[in-house]
Formats: sequence, structure tokens, C-alpha cells
Amino acid sequence: MTSHTEVSATRAIATQEARNSRASTSSVARWLNPRVWGPTAIVFVVVAVLWQIIAFTNPYILPSLGEVAASLLEDPAMYWQNFLITLQEVVVGAGAAIVLGYLLAVIMSEFEIVERAIMPLIILIMVTPVIAIAPALVVAFGFGMMPKYIVTGIVVFFPVLVNSLAGLRSVDPRAMDVFRTLHATRWETFRNLRFPGSMPYFFAGLRISLPLAVVGAAVAEFVAAGTAAGLGSLVTTSAAQANLPVTWAAIFMLCLMGILLIVVLAIVRKRVLWWSDGEVTAR
Repeated sequence: MTSHTEVSATRAIATQEARNSRASTSSVARWLNPRVWGPTAIVFVVVAVLWQIIAFTNPYILPSLGEVAASLLEDPAMYWQNFLITLQEVVVGAGAAIVLGYLLAVIMSEFEIVERAIMPLIILIMVTPVIAIAPALVVAFGFGMMPKYIVTGIVVFFPVLVNSLAGLRSVDPRAMDVFRTLHATRWETFRNLRFPGSMPYFFAGLRISLPLAVVGAAVAEFVAAGTAAGLGSLVTTSAAQANLPVTWAAIFMLCLMGILLIVVLAIVRKRVLWWSDGEVTAR
């Protein structure tokens, strides 16, 4: 009996690996098709041409792409150092918010009285513009890293909480009936049913919140620019000096950071949710 079960499990794993391999191959083949990447490439070329036209006709509005590239190549160490500082703010602030958001969602899904008690306060904080909170945090914590962590965390916290809570409550009622029939404990139900079922929603929340984390870190650096550290601070100081190439080079680095976070998230999601058939829409 045990041998038969092991053989069945091995076949199931092999079948799933074969499906994943075919999916990866078809995905690569799809992106090699010019019909897939062609429209995107055309749009980027058009934007670049329009950018250059505006840069040459109105040099006080936009620098040319060549000037931006020259600024990046002239002092790559400066951009890299500021990139790492902003990335640290994103990783620490977003990481703390992700953990706290999911843990609070678990508590709310198990105890509705907790949700009724603190959800109005959370909504009140979330509807308050973060740019209005940032100066107060700077007064309270100074121009160090702490207010930047907090602002970044606030931006990330709400999407993670809402989507995780939706996922924890979206379990199949028939599956819940089976667990009740088996007299499963709360921990067993969470570990084997609620937790895996919430992961698609959790990653959908991350898909929204991680790019917002870059925005939150940049906004915090705008307000706490006295430290002169981070890409947001670099944007503020260079714009005040009318140094447009440096300003836009720092903005491009912020865009690059957001893209890298999305790519990493997609890779992690594919590894973790190999059993999931499709995407879940974030809430």
C-alpha cells in the first residue's frame, strides 16, 4: 500500500514538473514572437523620439537621453550608493509591513471582534495622505532612517492586509466542512487550508504594494532631504540646483528599482504558487 502511494506521488510530481517545463518553454517561445514584444518596443521608440524632440526644442524642460546616460556613466558610484540606501528603506519598511499586515489579517480572520475594533482606525490612517504624515514623523524621529521606514511601511501595509484577509476568508466551504468533520484544530485548518488558499491573494497584494514601496521611500526622502541620501533626496537636491540630467537619472534609477522588484516578485510567485492556475485580482 505504501509503495503504491509513493509511486502515485512520484508520478504526480513528475507530471507537474513536466507541465511547468512545458509552460516555461511556451512562455519563452511566446516572448520570442515579434507580435508579442513588437508593440511594446514601438511604444518605447516613439516615447524616446518625442523625448529627444522636446529636449532639443526645450532644454529647460527635459534633458536629452544622451545627457542622462552621460550623467549615469560619469559618477555611477554616487547613483549606486543612493540606490542601495533607497533599496534598504524599501526592503526594511516593506518587509516589516508585509509581516505585520499578514499577521494582523490572520488574527482578524480568526477573531471578528478584532476586525470590528481596529479596522476603522486602520482605514483612518490609510486615507490620510502619507505626504502629510511624513513631516510629523521627521519631527518625532529626526532625519534618520526610521521615518522613511515608517512611511514606506504605511504605503505597503494596507494592500497586504486587505488582500490577505480576503484570501484567508475565501476558502472553499466544502473544504471547511471536511476539516470540521475530521475535527481539525484551528492550527491544522490554517496550515493546510487557509494559508495556502490565501497565497494567491497575498501575492496579488504584493504586486500592488511593492511598486508603492518605492513611491513611499521616495516621498519620505523628499520630506527628509536633509540627510542628502537616497534617490529621492538626490532628485530633490538636483532639481533645486536645476541639474536636470542628474534629476532624471535618479528618476530612472527609481523606475529600475520598481521593475526589479516586480521581476523578483514574479519569479518568487512562480516558485511558490506552482500549483495555481492563474492570477488573482488585487483588491
